[in-house]
Amino acid sequence: MSEIKIFRIIGNYNKDHKKYLFRKEVRALKEEEALEKVLSQITSIGIYRRQINIQEIGEISLEESQDYLIRELSE
Repeated sequence: MSEIKIFRIIGNYNKDHKKYLFRKEVRALKEEEALEKVLSQITSIGIYRRQINIQEIGEISLEESQDYLIRELSE
């Protein structure tokens, strides 16, 4: 059975002539699934996928996670 991993995705997007930086942590089986979850969350606020620039995708350990909910679900 596959193990659920924690991924941190860092990127930015432009909205109303301003640049916004984001850092999201998600639980997923594969990197592609994690990216899809984050893109879905960001596009739900009216941003197009073509406006999003992903800078970094990486697997992190439970200790590195800064999201309280992710830490609780992973323990």
